[in-house]
Amino acid sequence: MTRLSTSFLTTPFAHRALHDVTDGRPENSRAAIRAAIDAGYGIEIDLQLSADDEAMVFHDYQLARLAEGTGSVRQKTATELSAIPLIGGQEGIPTLAEVLDLVDGQVPLLIEFKDQDGQMGTSIGPLEEAAASLLNAYQGPVAVMSFNPHSVARMAQLCPQIPRGIVTSAYDPSAWAPLATEVCDHLRDIPDYDRAQASFISHEVADLSRPRVAELKVQGANILCWTVTSPEVEAQAREIAENITFEQYLAPHTA
Repeated sequence: MTRLSTSFLTTPFAHRALHDVTDGRPENSRAAIRAAIDAGYGIEIDLQLSADDEAMVFHDYQLARLAEGTGSVRQKTATELSAIPLIGGQEGIPTLAEVLDLVDGQVPLLIEFKDQDGQMGTSIGPLEEAAASLLNAYQGPVAVMSFNPHSVARMAQLCPQIPRGIVTSAYDPSAWAPLATEVCDHLRDIPDYDRAQASFISHEVADLSRPRVAELKVQGANILCWTVTSPEVEAQAREIAENITFEQYLAPHTA
């Protein structure tokens, strides 16, 4: 198990970077990443896979909400995706390689691998492999995580020196459709923490009082949380969580 360095516990993480479309900074954009670096925040980003198996920094499976395109990320090549403008910005969708070059170790980077299986199952691998080849050469502070514990376990094999965590949730089936109810019931209790060789979780902020979170904390897990949207929510979250992922306000620096 590889532990998080101190910076991951003391530097608040800007959710999908420090985004604000009213200022030309869409989610997961280079502009939002530059703004987070300038403000001294850690950066949380998401990865999806292109048609030619390149790791792209983008949250959704479909393009329409965030970019001036249609269809899924997986249907388009990295070159095509790079040419599709992000809504509210001046840039296309960045590759992981571009983002690593941009961050260059200036602030800690927390990378979420989006589930590529569809039901949090074992049909994973290409995204993890595409990212691993880049992350193994990266010299800055970085950690990886996913809702899919199979993805986290795969990263333990590919990048054993990089800290790994599971993104966790209350898994209310009504909020997670079309994820199967039995999958929600399984994942809710975080049963794969040890198997995935994780050292932290990032838990849904409204569910931090769950006993399993306290149990993992006692056992030595670092507890992060998502997504804090106000100083009031942050104050409550920090009673349990060691660090936060935030948006919609500027979190105070704690160190």
